[in-house]
Amino acid sequence: MPAYLVFGDSFLVRRRVAGLEAEHGADGLLDANRHRMAGGQLNAAELTSVCQALPFMDPLRLVVVDGLLSASEARGGGGGRGRGRRGGNAGGGGESLAEAIPRMPDTTLLLLTDGELAANNALLRQLRPVCQVEEQTAPRGEQLNRWIKRTAEAKGAAASPAAIASLADLVGGDLWTLDQELDKLSLYAAGREIGEADVRLMVSQVREASIFEAVDAMIDGRTDTALRLLAQLRDDGREPMYIIAMVERQLRLLALARDSMDRRLPPEDLKRALGTSSDFVVRKTTTQARRHSRQDIAWRYDRLLQADLAIKQGRLEPDLALELLVGESAPRG
Repeated sequence: MPAYLVFGDSFLVRRRVAGLEAEHGADGLLDANRHRMAGGQLNAAELTSVCQALPFMDPLRLVVVDGLLSASEARGGGGGRGRGRRGGNAGGGGESLAEAIPRMPDTTLLLLTDGELAANNALLRQLRPVCQVEEQTAPRGEQLNRWIKRTAEAKGAAASPAAIASLADLVGGDLWTLDQELDKLSLYAAGREIGEADVRLMVSQVREASIFEAVDAMIDGRTDTALRLLAQLRDDGREPMYIIAMVERQLRLLALARDSMDRRLPPEDLKRALGTSSDFVVRKTTTQARRHSRQDIAWRYDRLLQADLAIKQGRLEPDLALELLVGESAPRG
């Protein structure tokens, strides 16, 4: 049975993995034949052992490994014959994961899932010849509008072009939030076409998601995007100090998440570290933290605290401080 590597946008990855499980008949497997493993905590020999075992009273054994390649990337590239006992080295005696996969029984369905990966990820290059590799890229521009239209239709609703454009503008490419908001809008419209006015009624809930994307854009140095998203919050009546407080909170969560991931804390400990019980907040924050280095997050957080101090001391107006903060580029080195 083939091994799959599915990476990219977390929403599309999750949906594709569910589809692969259904295609291969893994939905009704006994718990003994279903395994989910965290790549950052993975003992390589254990992974090989699970994959080589025959299923018990079922036609197949499902093994899902989350975040193996991003964990190897965080350790410095993740070669297949690393010195440690985790990650790329997937078998005893120095056998790599790429070498182990072809030797797995046909009854094993191995699904490797991950977020966005660097093109030069060493483990990604090694696995391409032995896995069916699928990159799930979030739609943008007109493709995003078509995705919103199709998703609304799949929920039994129709949306006007103006409503689609408004949703795309307010939420951007966050497919998790778009999917949730389309659920609410389809119920609210109750059989009629979703209009722009309906979307505007959801603005107070939807625009909070802009903070995630705005912080991403700030750290990435995408100044125009960050300013546009923050301007949307200002247009919605949010005061600059509120926006700064929200950005500060998100940067603090990112710093905590990055530290927790580097120390490979289990999910429940990560929730405690972030001070939340919300799976949405944890998922969004960890996905974001994987894309940014500890140094970039710490630098941006320090600059935000300096801006906050300048405002409180009367040296800068809040709006100007926010614009200067967004416009600054983190030093690279």
